[in-house]
Amino acid sequence: MLVPEYKRPLSPIPSEWNDIVSKKPNTASLEDNKVFIMPWKEIILDEQLRHVIEIALKQSRSLREAVANIESAKATYNVQHASEFPIINAVLSGNRGNTLSSPSTTQNYSATVGISSYELDLFGKAHNLSTAEYEKYLSSQESQRSLRITLISEIVTAWLTLASDKNLLELSKSTEVSAKKTLDLMQRKVDLGASSALDLYEAQTLYYQAQADIAKYKTKVGQDKNAINLLAGETIDDKWLPESLDMNKKYLAEVPTNMTSGVLLNRPDILAAEHDLKSANANIGVARAAYFPSISITTEGGLVSTALSSLFSGGATSIWSFMPNLTLPIFDLGVRKSKLDYTKAQKDYYIAAYELAIQTAFKEVADALARRQTIEDQLNAQNKLVQASKNSYTISNLRYKSGIDTYLNALIAQRTFYTSQQTLLSVQLEEMTNRITLYRALGGSEE
Repeated sequence: MLVPEYKRPLSPIPSEWNDIVSKKPNTASLEDNKVFIMPWKEIILDEQLRHVIEIALKQSRSLREAVANIESAKATYNVQHASEFPIINAVLSGNRGNTLSSPSTTQNYSATVGISSYELDLFGKAHNLSTAEYEKYLSSQESQRSLRITLISEIVTAWLTLASDKNLLELSKSTEVSAKKTLDLMQRKVDLGASSALDLYEAQTLYYQAQADIAKYKTKVGQDKNAINLLAGETIDDKWLPESLDMNKKYLAEVPTNMTSGVLLNRPDILAAEHDLKSANANIGVARAAYFPSISITTEGGLVSTALSSLFSGGATSIWSFMPNLTLPIFDLGVRKSKLDYTKAQKDYYIAAYELAIQTAFKEVADALARRQTIEDQLNAQNKLVQASKNSYTISNLRYKSGIDTYLNALIAQRTFYTSQQTLLSVQLEEMTNRITLYRALGGSEE
C-alpha cells in the first residue's frame, strides 16, 4: 500500500528510426515490440574470429568481475529476504558457582528455544527492502549481459582492425620497395648529371614517408594484438589471428533492421536501468513505512534444572517468556521526511537515467543506420578513386620516363595512389565494424 504503483515511463524517442523529424513519441509497451534475438554465432561467420570470442567469453577478467558482482547482489538479496522471516535459536547453557554468603556450590542448567526480536512486517518495510535488493540483483544480471555483448563487439573490432593494419603495413612495405627503386634510379641520374638534386629530394620524400608508415603500422599491429589479448583474458595463438583483411571474404552477416525502436526496451543496459528504477520505487515504500509503528517480539520457552542429567529426563521446570515491543515514532527533527524526500529524488534520478539510456541507445542505432546507408556509396567511389589514381600514376610515370613531363607530377600521382589505397582500407574496415556496432546497439543476444 505504501509503494507507488510502478508505471514504465514512456519512451522519449520516435517510434521509427527515420521518424526523427516528426518527433512522435513511442507509446508502445514492451509487449508490443519484438525482441531482437540474433545469436552472435549467426553474425560472426569467420571460424578464427569465433574461436577468439569463445576464449574471451570464458577467460575475460571483466566478465569475471561482473559474475562476482552478480553473486554479491544475490547474496545481499538472500540476506535481506531472510529478514522477512523469524530466526529461531536454540540455546543450551549451564553455570556453577558460590558466593561469600553461601559457601556451598550451586549449579543451574537450561535449554531454551526462541525467537529473537522479530519485527512484524505490518507495513511492508522488510518486503520492500527485499524487493529493492532483488531488483538490484536483476540489474546486475542485465549489466553482465550488456558487458558480454560489448565484449563480443570489442573483440570483433579489434580483430578486424588487426587485419586492416596488417594490410596497411604490407601496403607501406610495397610502397617503400617501389620508392626505393625510383630513388636509386634518381640517384644514378643525379650522379650522371641527367637530373637535378631537387628530383632526388622529391623522390626521398615518398621513400621516407613509406618508412615512417611501416614503423607506425608495425606499432599498431603489436598494439592490436595486445588489445585482443587483454579482451580475451589470455595470449591468443597467432593461428587464430588474421593475416589480412580479405574483401572477397564475408566475415560478418547483415543485421536486420525491420523493427520499431521499441525493440530497444529489451537492450540489457536499458533493462538494467529499469530494474534500478523499480528498486528506487520500492525504497519509497520503505521510507514511508518509517512513519508507522513497528512491532517486534521476542519469545523464549524451554526447561531449567539444577542438574544436567535431569534436564531432559524429568525433574526440569518449564519456563517461557513473551516480550512484545511497540515503537511509535513521534519526533525526529525531520529525519524520516528527509529520507522519504531522498527516495523520491532517487526515483526521479533513475527515471532520468532510464530515459537517457533509451535516448542514447536510439542515437547509437540511428548513427549506425545512417552510416550503413552511405558506406556502400563511399566504398564504390573509393574503389573508383583508387583505380583512377592508379591510372593517373601509370600515365604520369610513363610521361616522365619519356621526357615529356616532370618527375614532380609523377610523384604527386604516386602519392595520391598511395593515399587512396590507405583510405580504401580504412573505409573497408569501417563497413565491417559498422555491422557489429549496429548489432551491439540493437542489443543482440550474447548467447
